[in-house]
Amino acid sequence: MVAQLLLNGTITGLLIALPALALTITFGVLKFPNFAIGSMLTFGAYSAWIFNRLLNAPLPVAAVLSAVTVAGVAMLCNFLVFSRLRDRGSITLLVASMGIALILENICRFAFGNATRNFNIEIARPIRWLGLRVNQEQLTIVIVVLVCVAVIQFLFYASPIGRAMRAVADNPALAAVRGVERNFIANVAWALAGALVALAGVLAGLDRAIDPLIGWNYQIPIFAAAILGGLGSPIGAVVGAIVIGITEELSTLVLPTNYRQVVSFCVILILLLVRTQGLFGGKALRK
Repeated sequence: MVAQLLLNGTITGLLIALPALALTITFGVLKFPNFAIGSMLTFGAYSAWIFNRLLNAPLPVAAVLSAVTVAGVAMLCNFLVFSRLRDRGSITLLVASMGIALILENICRFAFGNATRNFNIEIARPIRWLGLRVNQEQLTIVIVVLVCVAVIQFLFYASPIGRAMRAVADNPALAAVRGVERNFIANVAWALAGALVALAGVLAGLDRAIDPLIGWNYQIPIFAAAILGGLGSPIGAVVGAIVIGITEELSTLVLPTNYRQVVSFCVILILLLVRTQGLFGGKALRK
C-alpha cells in the first residue's frame, strides 16, 4: 500500500511540477507571485476540451492547441494589465493577478457551467508492474512532464533566450544596459508559463474530471511546491512538487483524503519560519 502511495504521490508531484515551474518562471523574471496560475490551468483544461470534444481533434493535437491558446492569453494579459503595472510593485501585480484569476474562472463557469466534463479518449486497462497499479494517464503525465522539464532546462541554460531571461531575473537594469529587451523577455516568460500551465490543465483533466474549480484544487500545492523548491529556481520547483505530492499522498495514511491540502499549508508555514528561501533558493541580499 505504501509503495502504491509513493507512486501515486510521485505522479501527483510531477503534475504539480509544470504549473509550479510556470510560477517560478514568472516570479524569477517579473518578481511577483502570479495568483492566476490556478485559473490559467482551468482555462487550459477547457481549451483542450473544446478542441478535443467539440472540434474532434486528437488529444495530443488539442493539448498543443491549448498550449498555444493559453500562451496567447497570458501574453494578452501581460499587454493589457501587467506591463502597465510593472513599476507599481509586486503587491499591485499580485492583486491584479487575483482579478485576472476571477475573470478567467468565471469565463469558464459562464461558458460551461458547473457540470464535470471529460476528454474523448479510449479507455485502457491499467498496467500491473511489481504489484503496483499504473494506468495510462499516469504514464502520459510522466512522459509529458519529463519532456517539458528537459526542454525548459535546455532553453534556460543552453540558449540565448534562456541566458537573457536569467540576466533579467538577476539584474534587470544591467541586462537593459547590455541590450536585453525587458518587454520581449517578459512576453517570452508569459508565453512559456501559459504553455506549461495549459499542458498541466490537460494532464489534470486526464487525471480527474474537468470543472471550474479544477485549477483552484491545485493552487495551494502549486505555491507550496514553488516555495519549497525556492521561488525562481526551476529545478527547485520540480523537486518541491514531487516532495509535496508524495507527502500529501502519505498523509492519507493518518488523515482523511479531504484534508490533504493541510500538508501544503504546513509546508508553507514551516518554510516561512525556518528557511524562507526554500531548498534551492538563494538568500536575499539586503543593503
